[in-house]
Amino acid sequence: MTYILALDQGTSSSRAILFDRQGQICAMAQQEFTQHFPRPGWIEHDPNEIWSSQLAVARAVIQEAGIGSGDISGIGIANQRETTLLWDRATSEPLGRAIVWQDRRTASHCDRLREQGHESMFQEKTGLILDSYFSGTKLSWMLDHLPNARERANRGELAFGTVDSWLVWKLSGGDLHITDPSNASRTLLFDIRRGSWDDQLLSILDVPRGVLAEVRSSSEVYGHTREDLFGTPIPIAGIAGDQQAALFGQMCIDRGMLKTTYGTGCFMLLTTGDRLVRSSSNLLTTVAWRIGGQTTYALEGSIFIGGAVVQWLRDGLGLIKSSAEIESLAAGVPDNGGVYLVPAFTGLGAPHWDPHARGTVMGLTRGTTAGHLARAALESIAYQVVDVLDAMQTDAGLRVQEMRVDGGASANNLLMQFQADVLGCATVRPRCIETTALGVAYLAGLAVGYFDDLGQIARQWQVDRRFDRTLSESDIRQFRAGWAKALQRAVGWADS
Repeated sequence: MTYILALDQGTSSSRAILFDRQGQICAMAQQEFTQHFPRPGWIEHDPNEIWSSQLAVARAVIQEAGIGSGDISGIGIANQRETTLLWDRATSEPLGRAIVWQDRRTASHCDRLREQGHESMFQEKTGLILDSYFSGTKLSWMLDHLPNARERANRGELAFGTVDSWLVWKLSGGDLHITDPSNASRTLLFDIRRGSWDDQLLSILDVPRGVLAEVRSSSEVYGHTREDLFGTPIPIAGIAGDQQAALFGQMCIDRGMLKTTYGTGCFMLLTTGDRLVRSSSNLLTTVAWRIGGQTTYALEGSIFIGGAVVQWLRDGLGLIKSSAEIESLAAGVPDNGGVYLVPAFTGLGAPHWDPHARGTVMGLTRGTTAGHLARAALESIAYQVVDVLDAMQTDAGLRVQEMRVDGGASANNLLMQFQADVLGCATVRPRCIETTALGVAYLAGLAVGYFDDLGQIARQWQVDRRFDRTLSESDIRQFRAGWAKALQRAVGWADS
């Protein structure tokens, strides 16, 4: 028996998961790494710690399974997408810490670009909005602020990459400096229609072409790991950004298929096939994957506070001792008691994109209990997802029949049922909710012939539970009207 090894490099931890031909998990290992906060709004990672933690869990999972590296048919890599690294090509040493996707230090740079009239061009070419979330302004900042970085980059001595490029570089011993379109499309430097780096965008952000990685397919054999890492070389055969990997792991491969990942935030992606849909609702147009020369696109909506609202109830208010307690506390009341919570702790993401919004709790009475707050917190996650889906369906001109879900909060049955109720369509949870790792395992497996085709993989996708709508149209309208009212009071709160 042979396996596919998925490396799932996330924002707070590195994981490795071994999958078999049925897409079943055979072994798993995880290791957290340090978060650095040198200034307010700045968030950094140590690239060498990212690498050492990812190598450690890859070795650990092989040992746990009791197999050798020769039993692994290929490696797939999923990664936190917009986190930005710069390293020395000769020594493979980073020039400094990685700037994490959540980092806001380049917000003023984005403001200047908007003032200069560049916003529409960036959106037209990249499908993105001008925001410090993405890699391009982070890279420009590094070139300007790290010692001698710009001069060395102009001499061709440095390499830029998102985390996928860094891991492939280290795995291959510096033989491969590559990325895939799903990651390239998150940089503000990549023309998603032409499928290539764009000279005009590079010029505006003052990024030399020589630092960029070669853009390869999301599923092909790029090369092999260094022999000394695992004993024998292993093919490196799949790459995708974490959310696109989850979309593929959910087998949302046809136009109109939708998935939402419920993590600290929520990420909703709608597959639009070979159709590149421009959003008029503040959503992102992104590359989902490229396989065999065929590019698949998606619309994406990012919600800043999803499961984090439950963490706030636990750590900030002390209403619960563990996140798992939220479901039983919320189930202790029949409804929200008229309470609405808008978790705009760091502003609002899609489709509102209001950095000045702040969290509000509306409808409190003397009869309000901890259960009502818990229920309002869970419902706030569902309402935000509905807002994004409304925008997506308008942009894409279609109606979604079901939404596939994954991530930690998808295990909460009360939330999933309420989500189906206010969404107006079924919410479907698969048996394997490790869909990010599963997605890149599938991409790598296709490249090495471990899986025959997409049809074989799609037949493996299995439902754990399906949640269908139980509320009447009038109830849904009433609930959503209350949310809209509360949302109106949260927007622009910190504007002054």
